Amino acid sequence: MKWRYFRQSLFFGIVRLSALIITLALLGIILFLFVNGIRAITWDFLTLPPTDSMTKGGIMPAIVGTFYLTVGAIIVSLPLGVVSAVYLTEYAKQGLFIRIIRIGVNCLAGVPSVVFGLFGLGFFVVFLYYVATQMLLNKKPKPSRQLPGLLGTFAVGNVIGAFSSLVGIGGGTLSVPFMTWCNIPVHRAIGTSAAIGFPIAIAGTIGYVFNGWQAANLPPYSLGYVYLPALGGLVITSVLTAPFGVRLAHSLPVDRLKRVFAFLLYVVATRMLVSLF
Repeated sequence: MKWRYFRQSLFFGIVRLSALIITLALLGIILFLFVNGIRAITWDFLTLPPTDSMTKGGIMPAIVGTFYLTVGAIIVSLPLGVVSAVYLTEYAKQGLFIRIIRIGVNCLAGVPSVVFGLFGLGFFVVFLYYVATQMLLNKKPKPSRQLPGLLGTFAVGNVIGAFSSLVGIGGGTLSVPFMTWCNIPVHRAIGTSAAIGFPIAIAGTIGYVFNGWQAANLPPYSLGYVYLPALGGLVITSVLTAPFGVRLAHSLPVDRLKRVFAFLLYVVATRMLVSLF
């Protein structure tokens, strides 16, 4: 009983400390923006569009876009929220899943989204370091573990695709560790992730093109937020060098290939960690 109380106290202490650190960081950001930005808030700043690659001008499109986004979110979320609340209160059977949902709802209602973003990115960085360390130490998954069924694979694919497009990384960064965790041989996992990365890249590119279609002052030869010369150069060099990468991957022993991939994960995680500061 004492050990359980100690673990509970330790957990709440870590949560409170994390919340304090994030709150102080958020207050520091707000104070910095207020001190350095209060002089720039003028009528022109609020009513004009941005110019010179968004380094000058105003924020009127951002204000209008935020308004549209808020109205759209209310239209979608209000009926869903009411129906979900009625179901959880009146019809759902009490259990662990319902308690988790209520905890999530309480957190979403009381914590700013920017804090969730910082926590989410921090958790993702820690997760990448953990996965890289597991691969570097050649930790073996349980022999009985397999890929989930169709629904589970669909859910994992959605998470991998969303994170990959959000943080600008290839789908293989997450799909290869997931498949090796499910006892898929690393060579097959890398080959499969190469095929998975193509639709992820296409979907992410379409999203950036669509969202940047009306953006002003983009560089020449841009299609939305996609810079076509860089896209063409990367595609050509990737197509030319991909066969050499495949040949190298199949020539390396499994343990060495895992160490190489672990090193790449460390690089990605460190880059994301540095971007937090």
